[in-house]
Order: sequence, then structure tokens, then C-alpha cells
Amino acid sequence: MARTKGLSPLAKREEYQGFLFILPWIIGFLWLQAGPMLFSLYGSLTNYDVTSQMDFIGLQNYVKAFTIDPIFWKSLYNTMYYVIFSVPLTTLGSMLIALLLNQKIRGMRVFRTVYYLPAVLSGVAVYLLWMQLLSPEGLINTVLAWFGIHGPAWLFDADWTKPALILMQMWNVGGGMLLYLAALQGVPKTLYEAAEIDGASPFRKFLHISFPMITPVIFFDLVTSTIGGFQIFQEAYVMTDNGEGGPLNSLLFFNLHMWNKAFRSFDMGYAMAMSWVLFVIIFGLTLINIKVAPKWVHYEGGDK
Repeated sequence: MARTKGLSPLAKREEYQGFLFILPWIIGFLWLQAGPMLFSLYGSLTNYDVTSQMDFIGLQNYVKAFTIDPIFWKSLYNTMYYVIFSVPLTTLGSMLIALLLNQKIRGMRVFRTVYYLPAVLSGVAVYLLWMQLLSPEGLINTVLAWFGIHGPAWLFDADWTKPALILMQMWNVGGGMLLYLAALQGVPKTLYEAAEIDGASPFRKFLHISFPMITPVIFFDLVTSTIGGFQIFQEAYVMTDNGEGGPLNSLLFFNLHMWNKAFRSFDMGYAMAMSWVLFVIIFGLTLINIKVAPKWVHYEGGDK
């Protein structure tokens, strides 16, 4: 309130209107997100199992996760493996396709639409389609056989289950491609014209103009893709026989293990503790990304 004393009547009215506009979001956040988060934090310190009274047990659920539950580390490894490989590959794939679709050739709108179409298709139907494609006698192995390559069993081979899901994730690069294409379209043409006068090659124009100008979009894509990668659940649940985790638990991701503990074992307290471990991991990685960003992200005008 002390800050509003120095404001003009118009500024005060705009400030009150601003608070009024964001009030529904604040109420929704407090009721639907902050409240459940606090309940989850308390529940992670109890033996909550839905059917009986919650008893406070301190940090036992966290100790159990790190020292007793062997599947905890397996699920964390599976998730980290998926994030480490899928995030760079999808980011690079999205950027390369955007560069190709940024060319001025006839019929480019049709190509852009075709590459974006998979991004609007999602859900169980897509996963069932990929289960057919990745079957030992599926289309992917049939194409590999044309080149004399004996394809793996994909979802039935523990060594190939995670690469199979990463390959499937590459199908969905259309959303990221659209972001990069918009960023490339926003690069000032005068920069390219100046580079052409200096005799710069296409590669040097990309390296010294396009790439620095789209680094804010790359940063945004990396952060959101990393968060999304740690939340992988539906794919493994649908494609591994009701969430059993695939051969040798090779597709038992962190969220799937947490879901099994919550809704199959009804060990809600332990599942809540797992959710907070995942929150700390994602929060920590996001902070690292934000700290490192000023070293390589270029903002036009110098704003950070």
C-alpha cells in the first residue's frame, strides 16, 4: 500500500484493475495447485494409504525411496535416459526441419502443413499405431529388411524399448518446428543482406546470424522439453500392457512407478514423496538452465 501513495489516480486505478484481472488466476492457483501441493508435502511425511488414518512418520518414505526400493533407481535411470537422448534429438530435429521449411520454394505451405500434422495427432490412437509399426513384423522392420538389416524386436527387447520410444517421440517434432520457423521468420533480412555483401556462405550465415537470433527459442524449447521428458507416462502405460513396465522394467519410468505405488499398491504417502523428489530434480535442472542461459542465449537489445 505504501507504494500506491506515490502513484497518480490513473496509475492506482490501472494497478487495481491489473490485480482484478489476475484475481481469478490467483484464486485458481491457491485452490487447485498450492493447496494440493501443501497437502502432498504433508502426505509425503505420512503412511497415507487412502483407507486408514494418516500417521506422521517423518522422512521414512524418502529413506525408503533412496535406500530400500530398488525399482526407484531403475525408474529414475529410465527417465534420465529418455530425457538425455530425446530432448537433444527432438530439439535438433525440430530446428533442422524448420531450416528446410524456411526456404522460398513453390508449395512450401503444403510441406509445412504436412510436417505439422503429426503434432495435432496425439493420445492412445497414436500409441496403438506405433505399437503396430514397432512390432517385430511391423513396417519399420520391413523397411529395414529392404536394406538387408535385421530389425530388433523393439518393444519386446529390453535393450531397444527406450530407443523405440525416443524414435516415436521424433514423430512429434512439428510443434517445436513451428516455434523455430516463427523465430527464423523474425530474423531481420538486413542482417542476411549485409552478410551476403561480405561474401558469407549459407553455413556462416546460419552460424553467425540465424543461430544467435533464435537462441531464446532454443532455450525455451530445451526447458519445456526437459520438463515434459521427466513427465513421460502415457506412452509407457499404454504400450506396456497396462503399465507393467515392459521387459525387465525397461520402460518403467518414474511417473509410471509413482502411479503404480499410488493407485495399485495404494501407498499414497510413498507416491507423494516420489512426486516431491521429481519436483526437486526438475526444479534444480531448470535453475541450472536459467543460470547457464546468459552465457549462450542472445536477446535482441541486450535484455535478459
